Amino acid sequence: MEPVFHGIILALGLILPLGVQNVFVFSQGITQPKLIKAFPAMIAAAVCDTVLIVLSVMGLSLAVMQYEWLRLMLLIGGIIFLLYMGTMIWSSNAVTGLDDKEALPLKKQILFACSVSILNPHALLDTVGVIGTSAVQYSGQAQVSFMLACIAVSWLWFLGLIVTGAAFKKMHLPDSVFVLFNKCSAVFIWGTAVYLLVSIWSKQI
Repeated sequence: MEPVFHGIILALGLILPLGVQNVFVFSQGITQPKLIKAFPAMIAAAVCDTVLIVLSVMGLSLAVMQYEWLRLMLLIGGIIFLLYMGTMIWSSNAVTGLDDKEALPLKKQILFACSVSILNPHALLDTVGVIGTSAVQYSGQAQVSFMLACIAVSWLWFLGLIVTGAAFKKMHLPDSVFVLFNKCSAVFIWGTAVYLLVSIWSKQI
């Protein structure tokens, strides 16, 4: 049970803080006309996390932490996608009366969910570095149990985010509240991109 408990606590510690990935998945619970229509974003984010966790346990962390150029490429790619996604969210109409044409379509949900998961350098390096490093202390069935516990937390967390978002929408708050939420989400995402850019710049000078 120790590897399972360790995996649950570690995964919660990584996923609980407010981040771009959480903000986006939560926003889909709010802005999609029906809860089921937010599932593509939730599933895409959870699948990406699952892939990262599996690769981390298999040793991908060693490659990322060994080559600085790979880390730099991840940072630059992440910045570009974050800027684009922030622009799309800022210009969207996040209101409770959204119809299917105004809400993010399935393809964009999946694209954005994958971009904030795979191309979010902080989330990527945290998952690969922290989980990958922690998994080293286990072997065999214990390591598998640790990995599955981390994956289970990820899926349940993202499901909880869209359910909570949908519950907020049912509170019949003014449409302006949801528009403001989108604007704040976009600013947060842009801020993350700027922070990453500054971190690159500071290391190059």
